[in-house]
Amino acid sequence: MQKHNCRIGFNDGLLMAIGIPLFSLIIPIVFFNCRFNRPPFLTWEKYFTTLLITSLIWLGNRFIMVYSRKKFPLFYDVRKRLIFQSGLMFVFTVTANTIMGIFTENIFKDEHINLSNADIIIHSNSAAIFSTIMIIAVYESIFFMRQLRHSVEVTENLKRESLKAQLDALRTQVNPHFLFNNLNTLSSLIPENPKHAVDFVQQLSKVYRHILEVKDEKSILLKDELEVLNAYTFLLKTRFEKNLEVNINIPPEKMQQKIVPLSLQILMENAIKHNIVSSGKPLQINVFTENGSLVISNNLQMKNQINESTGIGLDNIRNRYKLISERPVKVTESETNFTVSIPLIDN
Repeated sequence: MQKHNCRIGFNDGLLMAIGIPLFSLIIPIVFFNCRFNRPPFLTWEKYFTTLLITSLIWLGNRFIMVYSRKKFPLFYDVRKRLIFQSGLMFVFTVTANTIMGIFTENIFKDEHINLSNADIIIHSNSAAIFSTIMIIAVYESIFFMRQLRHSVEVTENLKRESLKAQLDALRTQVNPHFLFNNLNTLSSLIPENPKHAVDFVQQLSKVYRHILEVKDEKSILLKDELEVLNAYTFLLKTRFEKNLEVNINIPPEKMQQKIVPLSLQILMENAIKHNIVSSGKPLQINVFTENGSLVISNNLQMKNQINESTGIGLDNIRNRYKLISERPVKVTESETNFTVSIPLIDN
């Protein structure tokens, strides 16, 4: 892959190699009526002078473009950036061209060119402004086309990731191990505690219904996700009893914010999957809000697994968040705790 300034968006070396000499040739012909076969002649001195001025103005405007994109990097700042960038380019172009024109105006003085010094500066500035407009048009056109193509590719990839995450979540819930564990728990409940068994079936049904309802959603209310998390917690606590402790502490004012669907369920499932849950080592999972994020934290007591975790669940959550938020999913791990922070999205 060719290296290029990430603010420019493409490798403009070839564009400059062709554009600068070409503009340096066109400007004397168009704006000063110079010709090869008749006076006023287009001499090497005129060409190289124009080449020097064009190069300095091109590179200066290129720097302004990079600076403007750094100052206004977000998409919704494009209009503001273009206004700021165009104004700065205009001032730089006229100022730089006028200053350099003072030292080079004699080169374009010719007995066949009936122009005063002021006329030469006006023609020169007209040429410089024309060149600047063309530079902006070429750079911005290529930049926007590449950004559009990249945006489409990223969006399509993230949509596929989102669909894959939803299908993976659904597949996880209907896999044989999940069904076996829940059916085994249910079979033991029926003779011992029929009422609890009925509650268990209702909560299990609630989990499945939620998966089907949110399969096409990019985000859902935290309140709705927590309702299903409570149902899922009910299933887990029925299975693990006192060996699992889940503490959910969410302020009421946060309930109308949004998160990606099934994220809490996947994170809780990961905690159960990768950590020991026993009477000797009870697992504690805490769910709370902090600094505009929803935090899921558990004490770390990793199982001795033959295969290391692939991190697919976390990757799916990260990729789905890229669709709806610029804030990243944060994962921190210490000797005693594993914590995941997922952004809360304003409704």
